[in-house]
Amino acid sequence: MGDFGDMADRLEAVAADLDDHAFDRLREAVADGELQRPAEDKKLMQARRAIDKAVGILRRLDEPPDDA
Repeated sequence: MGDFGDMADRLEAVAADLDDHAFDRLREAVADGELQRPAEDKKLMQARRAIDKAVGILRRLDEPPDDA
């Protein structure tokens, strides 16, 4: 695995941390009786999608080139 793969792995760990934070916040909201999605959840999911895109790009960069 090259440098890009290592970066992708680290980004996946960050994405997992974001997921944990988002789920914790959702659990807190439910426990508090909130009926609406927490305001920060939308931004956290936006960041999560951006990380997923970056991981995909980095994984493709780490692949051997096609000799077509």
